[in-house]
Amino acid sequence: MEIAEKYLPVGTVVMLKGGTKRVVITGFCSTPNDDLENIFDYSGCLYPEGYLSSDQVCLFNHDQIETLYHMGLVDEEEKTFKEALVRYLSTRDEQPPMPTEVPPAPAPVEPVFEVETPAPVVEIEAPPITEPVVETPVVEAPIE
Repeated sequence: MEIAEKYLPVGTVVMLKGGTKRVVITGFCSTPNDDLENIFDYSGCLYPEGYLSSDQVCLFNHDQIETLYHMGLVDEEEKTFKEALVRYLSTRDEQPPMPTEVPPAPAPVEPVFEVETPAPVVEIEAPPITEPVVETPVVEAPIE
């Protein structure tokens, strides 16, 4: 298969230049945790294994693709997404720069709860349980 325009669809299986294992495209415009300025065209994982853990994800650019083995699904939703992605990326240079370091997470805040005084327990006296009274009629038989 011929490698077409940039931003191949999710699910596309490729071999990267110098690679020995195929990669399936899983996302776009990813940055490594230690270099937020560097944005790669694609993120992917090994094929056919798929996503195994975060340290198994690879980031690569379109020009690093050597061979296209399988094209992912191309439908109207994918076309609309790709158009929006290309539009966004064309205006990205106009956007303010991304922070160069990840801000520290805020310190955890202990929740404050108002404790209401519980309502007093009121005991209700139940009527005593009695055995039902069953009256058996006494029939006197005549004595002969």
